[in-house]
Amino acid sequence: MSKEFSIGSKVRLVASPPYVKTADSMPNLRSPDVIQIGEEGIVINRRPGGYWGVRFSQGAFLLDSQYIESVE
Repeated sequence: MSKEFSIGSKVRLVASPPYVKTADSMPNLRSPDVIQIGEEGIVINRRPGGYWGVRFSQGAFLLDSQYIESVE
């Protein structure tokens, strides 16, 4: 079951995916060490397939909901 987040809410990376995809108009695959576990970002949009666009200090990335959790 995928988690739901509100646009603009803060989230934290809780696990490192095998790779990360940029949220650009032409997405690129990047090494997972671009963002570190525990880093916080802001949800910018919802994408099909359970993916969320999240803006971190290094840029915006598409992440599956299993890799992020809400920051209370």
